Amino acid sequence: MKVFLQLSWFFKQEKKAYITGIVLLLMVAFLQLVPPKIIGIVVDEIDQGTLAAGKLLLWIGLLVGAGLSMYVLRYYWRIMIFGSAVKLARQLRKQLFDHFTNMSQSFYQRKRTGDLMAHATNDLQAIQQTAGSGVLTLVDSLATGGFVMIAMAATISWKLTLIALIPMPLMAILTSWYGNLLHRRFHKAQEAFSALNDKTQESISGIKVLKTFGQEKEEIEDFRRQSDDVVKKNISVAKIDSLFDPTISIVVGISFFLSIVFGARYVLNEEITIGELISFTTYLGLLIWPMLAFGWLFNIVERGRASYDRVSRLLAEKTEVLEQKDALDLIPSGKIGFQIATFIYPGEKEPVLQDVHFSLKQGETLGIVGKTGAGKTTLLKLLIREFDLKNGKVTFGGRAITEYKIKKLREAIGYVPQDHFLFSATIRENIAFTNPLIDEEKIFKAAKIANIHDDILEFTDGYDTIVGERGVSLSGGQKQRISIARALLLQPEVLILDDSLSAVDAKTEEEILHALKHEREGKTTIITAHRLSAIHHANLIVVLDEGKILERGTHEELMEMDGWYKEMYVRQQLEELVEQGGSLYGK
Repeated sequence: MKVFLQLSWFFKQEKKAYITGIVLLLMVAFLQLVPPKIIGIVVDEIDQGTLAAGKLLLWIGLLVGAGLSMYVLRYYWRIMIFGSAVKLARQLRKQLFDHFTNMSQSFYQRKRTGDLMAHATNDLQAIQQTAGSGVLTLVDSLATGGFVMIAMAATISWKLTLIALIPMPLMAILTSWYGNLLHRRFHKAQEAFSALNDKTQESISGIKVLKTFGQEKEEIEDFRRQSDDVVKKNISVAKIDSLFDPTISIVVGISFFLSIVFGARYVLNEEITIGELISFTTYLGLLIWPMLAFGWLFNIVERGRASYDRVSRLLAEKTEVLEQKDALDLIPSGKIGFQIATFIYPGEKEPVLQDVHFSLKQGETLGIVGKTGAGKTTLLKLLIREFDLKNGKVTFGGRAITEYKIKKLREAIGYVPQDHFLFSATIRENIAFTNPLIDEEKIFKAAKIANIHDDILEFTDGYDTIVGERGVSLSGGQKQRISIARALLLQPEVLILDDSLSAVDAKTEEEILHALKHEREGKTTIITAHRLSAIHHANLIVVLDEGKILERGTHEELMEMDGWYKEMYVRQQLEELVEQGGSLYGK
């Protein structure tokens, strides 16, 4: 029953509803005692020949009254208790979603999407069951069982009641044992479901890749194995679950046997009447539900405890990017500076960046180039505080970026990442993501700067075209340009293009860069690229190699150095010339 203590914070929060529901449950439990007693009285009066028509109508009226009262009371306790359980699920779901949005990048490197989805669905459903059906079965089994045993002992025979309850300790021992087994097995079943959930999400998202490489059969087989594992683990749960009812039925059967054997002797010895024996066995029948409910209770609470443990562990994870209590509530602007001694990703040993020191004035353009894995994207992630520096600092407007509220810092930055994520909505909604009510002309303007406006108009539904999940219906270049338009709509102090022009041709790239230079005069732009033509106009170009600055300067200065930059630039120019049909030796 530990889970009820864990949920005590919620029971206190909804105490009015739960107290009302429990009181109504107790009233129902008490009213359930009326029919068996009336039946016993009527049987005795029939046996004695004293039952008159008026009395019979009175007893029938009492039975009808008790039945109608229980009907109304049961309706309202369900609203109170089950309604509160739905509120718990809603509250935990919101906590989880808030938690997900506040966690840093490293959290999502450790966690699988399918697992997080399982926490927000299956686990919350099990917790809701505990706060609803779990509370019901606990209160109802104790109240009904308690009232019935008191009625049996006080109004009929305490000796016969004790005899009937002899098998009960056996039931308590066995159900407790089953509950512990159920907890362990259900925990494993939930983990298996999380893995299957993750596999499904991953397979559907990567369906194009699967089909391209012809891996459908292998993927189906892998899914079948994981699905079989889920079934196997849930069957192991069901095997324990299925022990509750037979165990309780055997215990109840033994109780009935003892009650009838010894009850018949008491009737013959005139210690109780035949009507009282009938009332006693009817009361004993009422005990079947509390016993079954008690077994069901173990099932519910152990599932709920396993799920609540999983959700609690997830919510207990702390973000590695923390906001200062006295953080500045203003959007930063001005000069940007990087003073990085070393940066190591959480859980790693080798530094990704070392001895990186440079600054960028407001309104300038920074180009960052280098081999794959040189640290280009890492540098940008430090600026937007996806990770925090421990050995160095990044400044913005003369202050460390940690001095600003995270929300305000990110409002100053329009970030277009390498992995362009589009929502399953219209193109218009994707571009206007940060401000759905923004003027349509501003959406068009941003699209024109990103060189995507004409492409959009060619679609059948124009800006109302549904792009599909993650922009599946668009080409790579179209997704990139829509992402750029979305960032431009913010009119940010700093625009970051993280290799965001790689999927467009050289002519389109040049048009976009020319438009950006014109529209963003006086604002800072940071571009990372493999194609050097994207950054040759930058005020400062930084060449990274294995996390260190290999070269720095303007395009002209770097060309004079005869280093990595010049070698790559000349090679790319030659490649472009060949692609356009030129010759390495002249025309």
